[in-house]
Amino acid sequence: MKPEIILALDVPSFPRAKYLVYKLYPKIKIFKVGLQLFTASGPQVIEMVHKKGARVFLDLKLFDIPNTVAQAVRQAVRYKVKMLTLHIAGGQEMLKAAVDASRDEARKLKTQRPLLIGVTVLTSKKARAQDVLRLAKTGIDSGLDGVVCSAQEAGYLRNRLKRKFLIVTPGIRPKGALKADQKRTATVKEAIRQGSNFLVIGRPILEAKDPLKAAQALSYLA
Repeated sequence: MKPEIILALDVPSFPRAKYLVYKLYPKIKIFKVGLQLFTASGPQVIEMVHKKGARVFLDLKLFDIPNTVAQAVRQAVRYKVKMLTLHIAGGQEMLKAAVDASRDEARKLKTQRPLLIGVTVLTSKKARAQDVLRLAKTGIDSGLDGVVCSAQEAGYLRNRLKRKFLIVTPGIRPKGALKADQKRTATVKEAIRQGSNFLVIGRPILEAKDPLKAAQALSYLA
């Protein structure tokens, strides 16, 4: 599949999120709604993105007892989001409960279930490739569709996990850009070369004088 850019809507308010979605769609077709924006705006931000014609990557990094996570996943199915994140560290029982709940709820609603993506090690932390591999294997074995990891581990995972799975890579930066609070960053080309399917970009677009121009430049590289 052709790599695709996801814009991280890491903004504090619904009006700012709406401005960016309306300005950047259809150049950007998937928008990440994370903890900050979902806490501030709730489901209305998902509805707004869908109304424009784009898709939602709901990045809540679910981590709780299996039943609680399963019920949260059912709600995400009802929201019709494209992708949803869970912490693999929650363990196989939690992950399998999430997978079963997504399939069951989608069947009940006669709709498509979201892609379930497991978080390995946050890109704001240093990590050993072996640890990322162990977590990724747990997630894939539990039925997840893919994992979140940095470009530094993506190629390593592709070489060692001989099966189909998606890789979502955050911490994407233009060449020479500041890392800010990210430890494991990469350029668009580096991430693609290592096998990433989705590239999550935030500040390089959000903080640009012209967000659309910045998105176009980065999309061209993909």
